[in-house]
Amino acid sequence: MRALTVIPSQKDSLAVTDVPEPEPGEGDLLVEGLAVGVCGTDKEIAAGEYGWAPPGRDRLVIGHESLGRVRQAPSGSGFAPGDLVVGVVRRPDPVPCGACAHGQFDMCRNGRYTERGIKELDGYAGQSWVVEPGYAVRLDPRLADVGMLLEPTSVVAKAWDEVEKVGARAWFAPKTALVTGAGPIGLLAALLGVQRGLEVHVLDRVTDGPKPALVRDLGAVYHAGDAGEVAAKVSPDVVIEATGAGPVIFAVAANTAPYGIVCLTGVSSAGRRITLDAGGLNRDIVLQNDVLIGSVNANLGHYAGAADALARADLAWLNRLISRRVPLEALHDAFTAGPQDVKVVIEL
Repeated sequence: MRALTVIPSQKDSLAVTDVPEPEPGEGDLLVEGLAVGVCGTDKEIAAGEYGWAPPGRDRLVIGHESLGRVRQAPSGSGFAPGDLVVGVVRRPDPVPCGACAHGQFDMCRNGRYTERGIKELDGYAGQSWVVEPGYAVRLDPRLADVGMLLEPTSVVAKAWDEVEKVGARAWFAPKTALVTGAGPIGLLAALLGVQRGLEVHVLDRVTDGPKPALVRDLGAVYHAGDAGEVAAKVSPDVVIEATGAGPVIFAVAANTAPYGIVCLTGVSSAGRRITLDAGGLNRDIVLQNDVLIGSVNANLGHYAGAADALARADLAWLNRLISRRVPLEALHDAFTAGPQDVKVVIEL
């Protein structure tokens, strides 16, 4: 079969190659690959900056934002041929650490986890793939065109879950949320904020293109000004930070409402120095009981919550998040950013 593969740590190795058809193990689902989303992690792997091939192999099948349809399902698996499914990305480490042993592999303590399409396990960017039923998520059939959005939605489902768990340490009734960054993660974070009944504001740099309209049509407010000024005006109870930009992070952290919670989901580039009033920021965090947390990946509960959120979302709005659908053989088009892109999808 054809699959999108790379040689990890080798730049310009991204290619569509012939790989063996996957052989389902006992109890596994055999799935027809329909599509994968392309994200920043995929681009870093393609650039040779990240990624690990399976042991004993040179090439890694990438793709972790999956979407497929079940071809074969063993009796008692809970799945049937024709089911629309997404494969979970991370697997717990083999030791396992305490978190992995409790099903919280997104919180792995020793880093020995593996990840489909990223770390030591082939991903989902192939015309067929196999997955264990316990790591497959069934989707509403209505999501056949947009189901590859489930994995990024699971990331923000976890972020909101973490915010709510931290908030529950005391009385917590947030009214206003600020999302920084209007890429797929930011827009999906805004969607989940709106679904929670919050007044949602979204900050990004662009002033035209699809992003402002997507935010407005979600029922949120779009901003393109200075991060500190916007945050000071909004005074958010919750911030979901999706840019990874240091100046933005510290500007919004310094301007939350009392008991404000800032959840960081964007990964920053190393090496850039910024100047900030660390003492003033520390004073505000302490005296206002503010919280700054990081969040990455998602566990099975977050995938289930994300599937529910997508099933309740406006389907036309979700379709508008997908800027381009590119065939597998035109892979380089998918990895070349366009000025109007939000999410690019490779059809398998």
